[in-house]
Formats: sequence, structure tokens, C-alpha cells
Amino acid sequence: MTLQPPSHAARAHSFNAAAAEYAAHRPSYPPALFDAIEELTGHPLAGARVADVGAGTGISTALLHARGARVVAVEPGEGMAAQLHAGLPDVPLVRGNGNALPLADDSADLITYAQAWHWTDPALAVPEAVRVLRPGGALALWWNTDDLGVPWIAESAARINAHFGVDPARERSERGDLVLAADPTGTLEFGRRKVRWSRSVPVDKHLANMASHSVFLVQEKEATESFLAGEREHLLAVFPDGLVEETYIVDLLVGVNARPTAAPGA
Repeated sequence: MTLQPPSHAARAHSFNAAAAEYAAHRPSYPPALFDAIEELTGHPLAGARVADVGAGTGISTALLHARGARVVAVEPGEGMAAQLHAGLPDVPLVRGNGNALPLADDSADLITYAQAWHWTDPALAVPEAVRVLRPGGALALWWNTDDLGVPWIAESAARINAHFGVDPARERSERGDLVLAADPTGTLEFGRRKVRWSRSVPVDKHLANMASHSVFLVQEKEATESFLAGEREHLLAVFPDGLVEETYIVDLLVGVNARPTAAPGA
């Protein structure tokens, strides 16, 4: 039986009760992603003033910090913010969201959204990013997307769609296209990269990662547990040693702020 698709708002707020599981099981991002950000922005991350918005539990925040960026994390959710602060107590953290950034004008060299832009209203979030970015600064958005060219991953996505009434492949394909069409200011010049990478994890970690996604978090516990039990059988048929090879394509969009520097006294 196909369940009723959950609302966007319910999915957006679902992570706070599962912040610890999110931090423990979600995949990270490969070094090549941050190399690509530097290439597309034309600037090193080291020393850059970066606002990581929708920072969640701090997965991307920690990696940006490790690259030498001066990062401030912006996160609306209480549970996610608490998890981030516990793991990164020395990184500044402010509560807020991309539709109304709690940041000063011209204060950031780079604004990043890792797995988070689709929770914003682009008509509000793009002008806010342009306001906060310095001229020549950049907005970087990225998503770890499952590589649907891998047969077992495509089959798993189809089962999710059939069971929950949500099509992960369609949602992913729409995200980048919506971004590219969402700049009402006309000042962002976008470039795009795709970075393929993989990780090998025990089947239980793979299932826990799956269960930390919003489409699962908003369902009744019995519905989620029933699906995951069936998914375990499918996975063990493909990976009898119990190690799942997750393959991702990071979809990266970088918009450089082409707004000119204001003339002195203007």
C-alpha cells in the first residue's frame, strides 16, 4: 500500500528529533568537492569568511573549518543546533534560516548550503544571499545524490517511491534546475560540477542512514520498520558479506556575486 506523501513542512522539521542519528550515519563529502568550490569561486577556502546555512549537525561545517575557512554556522532547528554545538563547540553558531539570514550586509565571502537549499524559499533566500555576500563572493549549494546509474540504488529508490509515494530521483533532478532559475536579482553567475564518490558501510549503517531522511522520519514507526526490514533482505541479496557500497554524485552549484563594489560615498 502506498502511504500518503508527507508535507514539505513536516519533512523540514523532522530532523530535530533524530539529530544524533543524522550525525552518526549520514555520509560526509569528498575532498574533491571543496577543490571544485575553490575552482568555481576562484578563491581558496583558507581564510575565507563562510556562512554555512542549514548547517544541521555540522557535517559540512567541520570540513570547511578543516580547510581553514572562518566559518559561522546558521541552523534553525533546536535539536540539530544542539548536536552541532556539541561536536564543534569552538565554531560560532547562530539560529536562523536562509530566508532571513541573521548576518550583516557584505559580511561573507562564501555562503554554503549542504543538503539544505531545498528547505528555503529561493525567492527570499537568493536576495538574502546577495545582500550578505561581498562583491565577488559566492553562493555554493550541493547535494549528495544517490547514483541512480547503479542498478541496486535505482531499484531501492523505486521501492521508496512505491511505498511512501515520494520519488527521490525526481526531487533531486528538480533541485538544481530550480536554483538556476531562482535568482530574481540577476547578479549570480552560476557554474556547476558533479563529483562522484563512494563509501563502504555495514548494512545496518546504510539502513540507519536511510532512516535519517525526512521521508522516513515523518512516517509511523511501524511503516518505517516494515520497509527497512524488507530493504535489509534486498540488500543482503546484493551484498551477502553485509558491506554496502554506497555510490554518490555530489551535485554542486556555485553562483558568483557579480554585483559591483559600491563607489566611495555612494
